[in-house]
Amino acid sequence: MPRFLALLLAWLAVAPATAAQPNIVVILVDDMGWADIGCYGSEIPTPNLDRLAANGLRFTQFYNTGRCCPTRASLLTGLYSHQTGVGHMMDNRNVPGYQGRLNERCATIAEALKPAGYFTAMTGKWHVGQEQGVTPSNRGFDRSLNAAAGGFYLPESKRAKLFLDGQAIANDDPRLPKQWYSTDLWTTYGLKFIDEARAAKKPFFLYLAHNAPHFPLQAPAAEIAKFRGKYLAGWGQLRNQRHARQLELGLLDPSWKLSPRPDAIKAWTSYTDEEKTRFDHLMSVYAATITLMDKSIGELVAGLKERGELDNTLILFLSDNGGNAEAGIAGRTEGDPTQANSDWFSGESWAFLQNTPFRRYKHYNHEGGIATPLIAHWPNGIKARNELRTQPGHLIDILPTCLEVAATTPLKERNGVAVLPPEGRSLLPAFANQPIQREALYWEHEGNAAVRVGDLKLVRTGRNGAWELYDLRKDRTEVLNLAEAQPDKVKELAALWEAWAIRTQVKPYPEAAGKKAKAK
Repeated sequence: MPRFLALLLAWLAVAPATAAQPNIVVILVDDMGWADIGCYGSEIPTPNLDRLAANGLRFTQFYNTGRCCPTRASLLTGLYSHQTGVGHMMDNRNVPGYQGRLNERCATIAEALKPAGYFTAMTGKWHVGQEQGVTPSNRGFDRSLNAAAGGFYLPESKRAKLFLDGQAIANDDPRLPKQWYSTDLWTTYGLKFIDEARAAKKPFFLYLAHNAPHFPLQAPAAEIAKFRGKYLAGWGQLRNQRHARQLELGLLDPSWKLSPRPDAIKAWTSYTDEEKTRFDHLMSVYAATITLMDKSIGELVAGLKERGELDNTLILFLSDNGGNAEAGIAGRTEGDPTQANSDWFSGESWAFLQNTPFRRYKHYNHEGGIATPLIAHWPNGIKARNELRTQPGHLIDILPTCLEVAATTPLKERNGVAVLPPEGRSLLPAFANQPIQREALYWEHEGNAAVRVGDLKLVRTGRNGAWELYDLRKDRTEVLNLAEAQPDKVKELAALWEAWAIRTQVKPYPEAAGKKAKAK
């Protein structure tokens, strides 16, 4: 069957005919683990996200890139991040895949939707090259209020550098609320831009990129207090509880073993009461940022409903990488987390909980680094309610999905330069519980690498790390390494990854530590 016909049939299965083009809202959160919201097993209350899931779909095998900048580049363009020039972070490392900004050979969702008549808006964390002149305004967004990079922002924060339609504004600019908190600010302006779209009588695309729950973790004292004492049970017991809930929700196969606690993370019982109190406080701040993010999403959804737009709006919710182990097993608790000058990180011990039941964290290509929740909510377009989807998906699929929903096609060129075709596939077939046809999915970040073909996944840690092989159908938690038993399969998948790495600008690698990195 021709692919176009297959996509048309999938569309007809999920979306009844409607006169109005659907609106699209993509919500990306920052540094949130796979298990950090209620409908994916968390004890943290997230009623608004849970409600979206109950009235839509949850994907159990959706993937990001394992890091903030590459994820944003891939989501926005439908390409692997190295193809866009954002293979690492925002520094230009002088090779094509690592320029630190979106290059001219990619087009964003906004750039592709504008010719289809969409009003395009962005609020939140940008992080794809503003320092080098790449702004939402010059990459297709009609309106934007954004931060160039990450972190939580309060008006008093020296980190807070806001841009309105590409122009820097002061933290106390009269156009901003007086005592804003970035989690709320992004929704306030998102709804403002939606009102402008409605006034222009256009369908809208809103990309809302939360800072939450990225470090430095900050929240009001009253919100933190709601969680104090709830984490004195420790990461081991709480991880078991999350795992049990995930099994009850049907998110996991009962045959998969819960991945073990890494040696670096100490048993909870080894800590003093004073140390446990500190850890409890730390995770309480993290939990508060999650609930405030959920509350903000609830306000966005309520605003859509009040405006009569909710039913005709596709909402996609996901995270840019797994839980963050930066700052080590102890985390960091510098200053008062209710104040703008504080510096709190949840750290590796709590990231172990956040990524239940998987191994590793942000930066890595094991499941704990790259697995993300994906909630899809679209009353007019998705017939299913409270169902799971097990089809593997990736950030590269977001752009094709948005364009398919909008009944338009990818750009072939921008500013006279040919644009690379999307690497992803539309998720519309999966909405109708049909398979997504593709050869493979790939990853690379800081030498960490992976390829998934069907249920087989080849993954390594670092450029010189040994390849590990897992059958994700039987072992999604990556406990049983099959590499030694299946050397031919390792060789086959490694060759596939190598060809992809050359094709997509993963190689040549950039210089590392002042020396030219060897392409291995």
